[in-house]
Amino acid sequence: MSSEFVLSLAERGIYTILLITGPLLILALAVGLIVSIFQATTQIQEQTLAFIPKIVAVLVGLLFFGPWMLSTIIEFTMDIFENLTRFVG
Repeated sequence: MSSEFVLSLAERGIYTILLITGPLLILALAVGLIVSIFQATTQIQEQTLAFIPKIVAVLVGLLFFGPWMLSTIIEFTMDIFENLTRFVG
């Protein structure tokens, strides 16, 4: 294995991680911002209020984005195994 292959594999791995986690992180950020705006407008200063909506939003996001996330991970894993058999075999 060459150093270019290892660097390419690491780059694709990081890109895949960002691609998979991005929608859920953006969803949690948006819900947190909405809850913060609600708290600022109503002057409710409860620290734990933001956690429940974020958790629910991420779970709904997992239900919605889950099949796409799983197929992306499987595609990346199959690509890794195909490249490893080419170098090992």
